[in-house]
Amino acid sequence: MFRRSLLFSIAAAVSIGLASSLPATAAEKALTIFAAASMKGALDRVAKLYEAKTGTKVAISFASSAALAKQIEAEAPADIFISADLKWMDYVVDKGAVKKEEVVKLLGNRLVLVAAKDSTVTLKIDEDFALAATLGDGHLAMGEVKSVPAGIYGKQSLEFYGVWNDVEKKVAGAENVRAALQLVTRGEAPLGIVYETDAMADSGVKVVDTFGEESHKPIVYPVAPIAASTNPAAKDFLSFLMGAEAQDVFKKAGFTVLAGS
Repeated sequence: MFRRSLLFSIAAAVSIGLASSLPATAAEKALTIFAAASMKGALDRVAKLYEAKTGTKVAISFASSAALAKQIEAEAPADIFISADLKWMDYVVDKGAVKKEEVVKLLGNRLVLVAAKDSTVTLKIDEDFALAATLGDGHLAMGEVKSVPAGIYGKQSLEFYGVWNDVEKKVAGAENVRAALQLVTRGEAPLGIVYETDAMADSGVKVVDTFGEESHKPIVYPVAPIAASTNPAAKDFLSFLMGAEAQDVFKKAGFTVLAGS
């Protein structure tokens, strides 16, 4: 029997202290970044490039945008926030934790239906497509549809294609998109809805089909400095995110670059 405990097999937030042998003066300038779970991998690589170039250590906490926004609201120490949607960036703006005029739309992404790499499932996403029948007694892995951006986008798409009511009770809502991806990779769910970049980063899954961009609100990753931060490196790192080196990393990971030099 599918157990709900499986949905939370991956920690909500993973704090990544990037290894380095920086002198004490550089350590004092360490940056703390709160970033959407779907950015792990690409943002890790960007951070390492920045460390090598500047000597400034970067620590990243990856989790769902909702969880990170709530932590920022509770005044958790952070210098920069990168959300997987505009909703949770707007949330911290409304709470006064981020200045609206400093928010930049950094990246875009696409939504895909995935299965395990050895799955024989074939589906064409279209109106009333046979998602429920294909799932059978299995579950559809996706982010929690009320809070996780990938889950919110996923529900919008399923409603657009007229299949949400058929699959709602089969949804296994995970705490972030990478947790949903792992359910498919491990064979705990036959199908999942994740970002294209997540599918590209995991050799254990394959893309069954891509959801039309018209089926959900635009997938936008906004970035902004935290208003309470006094770290002088924050603005420099934000500029680096929009530069050619970082753009190249994001493009190779499958993201669409929305802002940059």
